[in-house]
Amino acid sequence: MPTNRPQQTSTLDRPRARASLATALRIARSVTVTSGGPALLALAGAAAPAVAMRRLPSRIPAPLPRSAAWAATGASLVLPGVYALLVRPWLQGWGSTAAERASRYPGDEPQGTPVFSRTTRAITVNAPAPHVWQWIAQIGQERGGFYSYDILENLAGCHLHSADQIHPEWQQVQPGDPIGMTPDLATEVEAVEPGHALVIKNWGSYVVEPIDERRCRVIARSHVERGRGALAYFLLIELPHGIMERRMLLGIKERAESAEATA
Repeated sequence: MPTNRPQQTSTLDRPRARASLATALRIARSVTVTSGGPALLALAGAAAPAVAMRRLPSRIPAPLPRSAAWAATGASLVLPGVYALLVRPWLQGWGSTAAERASRYPGDEPQGTPVFSRTTRAITVNAPAPHVWQWIAQIGQERGGFYSYDILENLAGCHLHSADQIHPEWQQVQPGDPIGMTPDLATEVEAVEPGHALVIKNWGSYVVEPIDERRCRVIARSHVERGRGALAYFLLIELPHGIMERRMLLGIKERAESAEATA
């Protein structure tokens, strides 16, 4: 009898262990797809000066691989500067005006908080603000998606499909509501001003500001406070986040304007 109980416990634990392993593998897949590219670029940029100074590509005997190695080394030397001086400033403030970048929005850090970086992306949507808000209210992995690059997000294991219509059942948003990113990862609504602003914890805010009765601005604001996580965000998350969020704003514009045209 005493020997049977551990065997039963072990048998019961096996499905849990398999489920935990499957979850861990899905999370690893999401992280790899999302941050693997930026991580490789960062490593290449860090290693390139030493590789060039030691002329390591010259040690490759075959001409074609040697030329390819030198080309890769040169690109790794140049790309960090191109990103820092050209791509990053453009992406951080994509579509926004100087006034919008200087404004305060729901979800902004308290005055005086040291900030590592702040992004303000924006777009003009030729549709009434209340109609545009409905697209923002329903974002989430198990809801309306994120209107971005679904193929890339599903490659990361998000299992989502961006909605092409408004779903009334997803319009009621409350603080504390989960916002799924993948089946295993979620954040939550931190604050909401219906029709105006959706603040997502550890993510940022989406603000709708009317221009007139037929047009509005959609503003995506986020910030990263100084600290240990800031460098990891800069190296691994900032670039893919910027690319996907830019496409998200374009996706909201396309859907809202298309719905308005056919109304």
